Amino acid sequence: MTRWSQAAAAAFQFLSRFPVRANLDYTPALFRQSVKFYPLVGAAIGLVVWGAGAGLSYLLPTMPAAVLTLILWVWLTGGLHLDGWMDTADGILSYRSREQMLDIMKDSRVGAMGVIACVLLLMLKLSLIYSLFNGGTQYSGLFILPLIWSRWFMVHAMSAWPLARGKGGLAGQFKDIDKSQQRATLFIAIVLSGIFALIAPMIEMDNHSMMLSILGCIVLPLGVVAAGTWLARKLHLALGGLTGDTYGALNEFLEVIGLLILVLLYKHV
Repeated sequence: MTRWSQAAAAAFQFLSRFPVRANLDYTPALFRQSVKFYPLVGAAIGLVVWGAGAGLSYLLPTMPAAVLTLILWVWLTGGLHLDGWMDTADGILSYRSREQMLDIMKDSRVGAMGVIACVLLLMLKLSLIYSLFNGGTQYSGLFILPLIWSRWFMVHAMSAWPLARGKGGLAGQFKDIDKSQQRATLFIAIVLSGIFALIAPMIEMDNHSMMLSILGCIVLPLGVVAAGTWLARKLHLALGGLTGDTYGALNEFLEVIGLLILVLLYKHV
């Protein structure tokens, strides 16, 4: 396998349940090289979820279609980011010292705050999926954009904020991502967003869909950057840096922010 194909395979194996059969040596260098394909993994997950959601909403009432779509979404990620969301909630919402928060997050057991945070997050995500489906927007490629840009922001966060545990833990594998990887990740996210945002206007052939697609491609990434920066700064202040768990928490948070932006766009534009 070439270096690029190894990096792509590593990204898909690490972030998804897609059956990528490749024997890889997961070195820190491979982890760093794989990050540029994170938006592609998000797009692949989003494409499957989007297609399944469109089919399910055609066959079933909106609510069961939305629930099954969310179940598929969680399964395709292996619950990786949800685990980070719950661990982060357990630590941050304990209101302990920095060291105690980090110890709580390292514990494999889930506490009450983690369960509550998970339930509330899934309820909100389900309601947003339902709103999009109920409005007939499950056929729009914009549905995939939150999955692309949430994963781009994870890579941005890896390079923009220090590590809370130094080089220890899983997050240490991504330390010192160079500028070329960051630029490649951004480029791939932009190209993928443009491709999927053009799908709705091509299908529906009307000016309203085109306007929504253009707005979505501009507003959604800006909203993700703003919301992600706000949360990352809060986590940095509390923990003295970021961890692997907080990267997952950022992804879950920003997927919801992206869906919320889409609901607002479709409701008011």
